[in-house]
Amino acid sequence: MASDPTAQADAADSAIDSVGVLSEDSRRRMFTFIRRAGRAVTRDEAAASVGISRKLAAFHLDKLVEAGLLRSRYETPGGIRKVGRRPKVYEPSGTQITVNIPDRRHGLLADLLLDAVLTEGAGENAAQAAVRTAEQRGRQLGKAAREETRPGRLGPERGLTACEHLLDRYGYEPVREAPTRLRLRNCPFHPLAAKAPDLVCGMNQAFISGCLDGLQVSGVQAVLAPEPGECCVRLGPSEGNGEDRTAPDS
Repeated sequence: MASDPTAQADAADSAIDSVGVLSEDSRRRMFTFIRRAGRAVTRDEAAASVGISRKLAAFHLDKLVEAGLLRSRYETPGGIRKVGRRPKVYEPSGTQITVNIPDRRHGLLADLLLDAVLTEGAGENAAQAAVRTAEQRGRQLGKAAREETRPGRLGPERGLTACEHLLDRYGYEPVREAPTRLRLRNCPFHPLAAKAPDLVCGMNQAFISGCLDGLQVSGVQAVLAPEPGECCVRLGPSEGNGEDRTAPDS
């Protein structure tokens, strides 16, 4: 099951916000203290760990809760019942934060390779299985995007626009070089692509070709055209199609 790229984009924005929250020194040190404590920590303990007032510690702790880095509740430390209101305690939320600029999708690559290992047929080798699974996944995503937007017939120009939106959600940073040409400024699989370019670039081309097929885009193909620091794939007119369309997009 492919993850929702919109949700991933939202998660990336949230991760950047979380990292911003940790930029304040006392806040970051309290967060580290709580993570290492191995138990729920009171405001007084958090304040003492960095040498600030309880009131200021409460402000920073609540910011960490708002950012999703900590969770809070009211609890009696040690389980001992005392008279009065139970203190508020804080503990790690368990949320994993990953920020990559530019965008990286190593999880997608790993998922495709795992699918290849699990479904490798008797008549194919590992590389062939990987390319096959990449193409299948791209086709699934393109089909889902088409069902979501119901764009009708997609010739080269409108088809590239639809593909541009889809690939942007996966971190490719597409740039329209011409009405029927699309360049992808970022490789989501870098630097792994540099370690095994034949395999990863082949999967990348198959994945994007699958997206085109799933979207039912006519007159466009994904070809290998590597440039330093960019994705190895470029989208342009199919062979024999040229820059002119046989019929206008509808």
